[in-house]
Amino acid sequence: MVEFLTGDYFVTFFNGLIIALGIYLIASGLSLVFGVLGILNFAHGSLYMYGAFLVFTVMRYLLPGVPGAFWIALIVVPLVIALIGVGMEISFLRPIYNADHLYQLLLTYGLVLVFGDLVKLIWGAENQSVARPEGFEGTIEIFGNLFPSYQVWILIPISLAAMIGLYLFLNRTHAGRVVRAATQDREMISALGVNVRLLYTGVFAIGAYLGGLGGAVLAPMGALYPGMDFDIIIDVFLVVVLGGLGSLPGTALGAFIFGELRSFGILYVPQFETLFIYILMAIVLVTRPQGLLGKQVQGGH
Repeated sequence: MVEFLTGDYFVTFFNGLIIALGIYLIASGLSLVFGVLGILNFAHGSLYMYGAFLVFTVMRYLLPGVPGAFWIALIVVPLVIALIGVGMEISFLRPIYNADHLYQLLLTYGLVLVFGDLVKLIWGAENQSVARPEGFEGTIEIFGNLFPSYQVWILIPISLAAMIGLYLFLNRTHAGRVVRAATQDREMISALGVNVRLLYTGVFAIGAYLGGLGGAVLAPMGALYPGMDFDIIIDVFLVVVLGGLGSLPGTALGAFIFGELRSFGILYVPQFETLFIYILMAIVLVTRPQGLLGKQVQGGH
């Protein structure tokens, strides 16, 4: 056990956990929206991208050099993204809830193209970066291994808090029970007097908030560039399909598998590190099309 905690395997496992928690933060919003609304929102990656670029804007232009600017952005930006999500849901998605999933994908893909061009118009085509908050630029030692302090003290706690918060909301609150009931029988919920339109808008806002929060939290961990939404949405879809569309426990499991396969793949066969997750997803789709923890999805609303 001591050798594991101080060896390459532990470092690789911990790095995989960091990858998993980062991707879960984004994927949970997509999974929640699909579970309740039945919408495969390809533009969810764009919400993540805008969350990252808005953090960059706050720190570079609105509050340059202001102590605590990152923390202000971390609070405000996801709320702004949630409002953008509300506008998306009301303007574009609400009219097509009863449409085939293919039309929903085409519409949200079109939104991706629009959002991508807006990023280039507003922020340009060059890569941008966000500095890590003061005090979290270095590393921290865990069992004799060094890990970035930002990931340990910021990413991991926020991702775990989001996971626990979603669980408590869905299982310990009246609103959460209504949301869970809507995933099972939308017609009955409507017959009981629940404002389904308001419910859908609220759930989409939560999903958008999680996407924006993911972008805000992950912004200091890599470059910001037009097209980052495409890169992340592919990984997010892999996670939610693997775990089961609409299943938050499945999303957590899929994120964990994704993170560990990617991390150990980088260690052993870096030239094929993305191959293993695709092979596993193909096997799962053939043997269990609804995903590891998903239920058979019925079409329509």
